[in-house]
Amino acid sequence: MSHRATPRVRSAALMLALALLVVAVLTLGATAFAESPSPSPDGTTTLRIGWLQEPDNLNPFVGIQGTSYMIWKMNYDLLVGFDDQTLEPRPELATEWSVSDDGTEWTFTIRDDATWQDGEPVTAADVAFTFNYIRDNELLNLSTYTAGILDTVAVDDTTVKFTTDGPKANMLRMLVPILPEHIWSQVSGKAATGSYQNDPPIIGSGPFKVVEWERGKYMRLEANTDYWGGAPKIDEVIFQLYKNPDTMASDLQLGTIDGAMDIPVARFAGLKDVPGIEANEATSWQFIELAMNCYDSPDSKGNPVLLDQKFREAVNWAVDREKVTEVAYQGYATPGSTLIPPYTDYHWEPPAESAFKYDPEKAKQLLDQAGYKDVNDDGFRETKNGKRLELRFLATTDSVMNQTAGKLIVGWLEDVGIKLDFQVVDAGTLINYQYEYTGDTYTPDWDMFIWYWGQDVDPNFIMDIYTPAQIEGWNDCLWTDPEYTDLNEQQKRAIDSAERIPLIQRMQELFYNGAAYAILTYPYLLESYDTEKWQGWVHVPGDAIGDQSGAVLYSYNNIDTYRFVEPKTVAAESDDSTSTGVIAGIVIALLVLVAVVVLLLRRSRGRAETT
Repeated sequence: MSHRATPRVRSAALMLALALLVVAVLTLGATAFAESPSPSPDGTTTLRIGWLQEPDNLNPFVGIQGTSYMIWKMNYDLLVGFDDQTLEPRPELATEWSVSDDGTEWTFTIRDDATWQDGEPVTAADVAFTFNYIRDNELLNLSTYTAGILDTVAVDDTTVKFTTDGPKANMLRMLVPILPEHIWSQVSGKAATGSYQNDPPIIGSGPFKVVEWERGKYMRLEANTDYWGGAPKIDEVIFQLYKNPDTMASDLQLGTIDGAMDIPVARFAGLKDVPGIEANEATSWQFIELAMNCYDSPDSKGNPVLLDQKFREAVNWAVDREKVTEVAYQGYATPGSTLIPPYTDYHWEPPAESAFKYDPEKAKQLLDQAGYKDVNDDGFRETKNGKRLELRFLATTDSVMNQTAGKLIVGWLEDVGIKLDFQVVDAGTLINYQYEYTGDTYTPDWDMFIWYWGQDVDPNFIMDIYTPAQIEGWNDCLWTDPEYTDLNEQQKRAIDSAERIPLIQRMQELFYNGAAYAILTYPYLLESYDTEKWQGWVHVPGDAIGDQSGAVLYSYNNIDTYRFVEPKTVAAESDDSTSTGVIAGIVIALLVLVAVVVLLLRRSRGRAETT
């Protein structure tokens, strides 16, 4: 039996069709404007970036992680900044500078249009205070930059003069955040290295201000609309912490976030094929190291076998750097060797005949010669005194690649008779082991770990680490050498790169032979960001090195991305008539639909009346 629709049913059906057509047209209209990111409910333009490692501390005299330095660079200005294309020095708070003929007196002109984010003016007195505060309180976190500065004096509000103990090679490349004297003068030197957290809101003079930090969740920075260099083009940046890197990559594809740093290698290749997503393989100026505790002190809680250089050399011969690059980093890295990555003339590469290569038989020979034998025939070696030899080995939760490398290393060292207790811990736990104290006594409590170093463009920072002055500071492996320390003092004063390069290369050779690290790789920085909805991303440095480009999201020197990134909008890419035409088209389409439906309803009603 067939059923014929009644006039009421037909009318309802036509009205439903009209509603569906209206929704469809409105959806098309919304799609036409979907090129710009949706603002927050209050109209704020928000850039959302995913990261896997949040700052360990917002106090610049306590925090040590790369994300901490990145945030300080956004919140504070430097005396002298970095050109985004070349990484050469460029004016920041200082507009110009000069140096005396003997290299011991530097004079900087401070800009007169900078203000702190609480409205107070920035003056030369703030600059002088910052450097004197570091020196007078012996604040190790930044002392590697300020070493050699005898005094800093504010001549007037816009002139500051530095006196040094000799020529200072890194004077224009110091990553020292300039701090407001009216705030930090209230913080004692002791508190600056301990209890003072520098909690948000943080007052600086930079283009952004940290206003909120939910530890373990996110950090929010607001744009400084009064920034001397011009207000950023967005209203705020939110850095969202992810525990799972796969979730972060998925959220980027879904548009939940606009960019992501430290993309896991397993997801990176797939993002290259996603429309509107740029997958950037960037120069990172990092190395991944297997570090060994070389602290020669009765207070050390590290295994004493690691004080034996022959033992450490054996570890270096047992590790396959090529395989770490191929398997753990899936080719997104270069096999490592020495302290400075191969992007600069300062890099030293060991001669092929003496370079550590994967040679487990040589590792076994060295261990045998050094007296580490498998006494009880269980497959693992004992100490020279016949005691069980087992080393604690740590990797951090923020790097799947390093965890994979750690598992490979466990197997390679087992092959040569060294047993490792491998644990994956968060970065804070590893830092606590590195800087453990028993009362007031420094008692580092670890044997080996795999982690990374990010370094400056200038080699001074990384070279200064492995000196006695940085024990309890940056010197994580606690290795020192008298010749190395002496050369370090010389390179600090070598203004001429032709004089400085051989000094730094010899220092790398000494450190390499000391075998305190097995430097595994120079990893590429894998990051991705939305280019369909956003424009103005800045690569730093601008020139590619090999197949790599400059970093966009994560760099100690890059604030320009966050200053200049902005939403793509139809209005920005076309004239007003285009936008008006789109709106007019939608209105006309709706009117035509209404007219058609009304006509159909009248005809339907007419037929019903005659049946």
